[in-house]
Amino acid sequence: MAPSTTSDAPFGRLLTAMVTPMTAEGAVDYDGAARLATHLVDEQRHDGLVISGTTGESPTTSDAEKDRLLRTVVEAVGDRAAIVAGVGTYDTEHTLALARQAEAAGAHGLLVVTPYYSKPPQEGLLAHFGAVADATGLPVMLYDIPGRAGVPITSETLVRLGDHPRIVAVKDAKGDLFASSQVMAQTELAFYSGDDNLNLPWLSVGAAGFVSVVGHVVGTDLHEMIDTYRAGDVGRALAIHRRLLPVVTAIMTRTQGAIAVKAALNLLGLPGGPLRRPLVGASPEFTAQLREDLLMGGVKVPEAHQ
Repeated sequence: MAPSTTSDAPFGRLLTAMVTPMTAEGAVDYDGAARLATHLVDEQRHDGLVISGTTGESPTTSDAEKDRLLRTVVEAVGDRAAIVAGVGTYDTEHTLALARQAEAAGAHGLLVVTPYYSKPPQEGLLAHFGAVADATGLPVMLYDIPGRAGVPITSETLVRLGDHPRIVAVKDAKGDLFASSQVMAQTELAFYSGDDNLNLPWLSVGAAGFVSVVGHVVGTDLHEMIDTYRAGDVGRALAIHRRLLPVVTAIMTRTQGAIAVKAALNLLGLPGGPLRRPLVGASPEFTAQLREDLLMGGVKVPEAHQ
């Protein structure tokens, strides 16, 4: 595991679900991915990166592209950040294949989303996640996002999964902080905020850190929020939370996350590029409002990239 991790934060404190940069022609921009990963780790204080999550347009990248992308990022920053591979699909056998591919590529951990669309029962979730955790020697972060998957991972299921030695964390986008507090009290699972709107509240109930989207542009601020809160300076953490409200609003509430983040990266002159259908690029009106919101949140947007 990368050196930025600790026993209570097995993937570090601040991770971002990294976009997959694309060329103008729509091919994966591997050089851009290496540059973006380096920027996020070295300039934005990321302890880790999630590669090929939904924000990384995993539904529209091939297994071969995922493999090369992961290897590219591991080579670029894997010596100083935890690289977590998104491998979850709604097909257990495909997920197992992606997990083994990620292990061979040098990933430090796996992010496994709840199988989506088919709405498996909880016993099916237990079987799926257990099979993935058994498939490699890598630690696993479960991704609980019922708004997209269609079903939650119930607290009872999470407690049972927490008995597996390689299931060590949960990225939570369910937003039930009380239920998750109960799971944390009964297990050693580390919880990560999977919803930037709730980052600060998650810290108050014991979250290890964040798996962020807005971290693409305000990573240093988010890391400072975590550090100041953990040091007992709740007032400073709250001030950061409030200052970032325009950025979170712009990226997390007005359109799909990957669309918003790529628009922000393009404004900042960082590798982003276009998106693959069915996602489409941000409108000029959205981009203009995004620029104002970024500036309001303290992000320095270069004049040359208006």
